[in-house]
Amino acid sequence: MSNRRNSVDYDWDESDVRVRANKKGTRPRTKERPAFEDAETGRVVTVDRGRYTAVVAEDTDDERLVTAVRAKALRRTPVVAGDLVGLVGDTTGAPDTLARLVRLEDRRTLLRRSADDTDPVERVVVANTDQLVIVVAAADPEPRTGFIDRSLVAAYDAGIEPLLCITKTDLRDPAWLIEHYRALDLTVLTSGPAGAGSEASDDSLPLDPALVQQLREHVDGKVSTMLGHSGVGKSTLVNALTGADRATGGVNAVTGRGRHTSSSALALRVPDTGPGTWIIDTPGVRSFGLAHVDPDRIVESFDELGEAIADCPKGCTHLADAVGCALDAWVADGHAGEAGPARLESLRRLLGSGRDEEQNEKHLGR
Repeated sequence: MSNRRNSVDYDWDESDVRVRANKKGTRPRTKERPAFEDAETGRVVTVDRGRYTAVVAEDTDDERLVTAVRAKALRRTPVVAGDLVGLVGDTTGAPDTLARLVRLEDRRTLLRRSADDTDPVERVVVANTDQLVIVVAAADPEPRTGFIDRSLVAAYDAGIEPLLCITKTDLRDPAWLIEHYRALDLTVLTSGPAGAGSEASDDSLPLDPALVQQLREHVDGKVSTMLGHSGVGKSTLVNALTGADRATGGVNAVTGRGRHTSSSALALRVPDTGPGTWIIDTPGVRSFGLAHVDPDRIVESFDELGEAIADCPKGCTHLADAVGCALDAWVADGHAGEAGPARLESLRRLLGSGRDEEQNEKHLGR
């Protein structure tokens, strides 16, 4: 029996072709993204509710501020003050114009923190900073060596040079605090003796012109980030250095803590200094978690103690109950200086903070 279908001649043309619709769209997608070779480079100076302000053509006659929004491809990428970015679209900086932020350039340094020592989520603080200026008050609010130590660890881990600035020395002699860090290769700036050339700022925080001048010399030609608790005079120093008008505040008489005044990080130019001199003022912080830093790197951040871990047994936690930990003998032999015992105690507080938190949660049945 013959097959009739095979005996039929069909007359086909292009109008007879039927293409099944693509459920994912009618146009094929590609993983390749535009290179944006014509993008202009800008330095992010502040971030506010999804708007990024960047300075373009820095240190030229065409320097200008440009407001931009982040491209869809970068929505999951944190962009912070200090970042260098690629901008396209309207980059004139004219009023009511908006550019598009399409690229994040490689970062030289990145200062990070976590909310606490058990929080696995890293929070990017600032990018491309050369120097971390840790601002504390000699009193009101009381200086916390734990906060200073955490800031130092974060700075060393990020490859950023730290500097300690002590304000309000007219209220208390900071000699004990200076001695505590004497064994470190750490620059410490303090104001002069009580009342020596001090001027009262609008919020009654003592401001020593000599301290401002010292700080100006140390930040010249660098990108410096100011970090400190609220109420220590950080924003007052920023205003004195940059001529800005950042909000300043005092200390709560009940809690002894500063009132938050800065709500977002802001990069500001320092006049009468060399090119590339920026101050990034950060909001006052309550805590500086180190969940993102390896424990051995925390120990190495304590210069006067770091060498001792070479004699510790493998897997040593370096805590007080660690069997065979070499840190105790190192400190007892005086290798860490007079402040060695206090520094070791501070180190072990940092190393044990996460474990203590876990023990507390188990004890409370959470």
